[in-house]
Amino acid sequence: MERQQITALESLPLVLRVGDLAPLLAIGKAAAYDLVRCGKIRSIRVGRNILIPRSAFEEFLDQAGT
Repeated sequence: MERQQITALESLPLVLRVGDLAPLLAIGKAAAYDLVRCGKIRSIRVGRNILIPRSAFEEFLDQAGT
């Protein structure tokens, strides 16, 4: 995903990869993998790919904001 400013969560794709997640949170890829690995961000595995539903990203943001 190209580096761009996101103005609405609805403009994100339905499914993100960990590499897409890192710049959105302004963290490194390793830190993004840690969030997924420890279960703070819900994900699904399809083959060798780790995919994060947009709804899981939104849930994480809601929980982090409280």
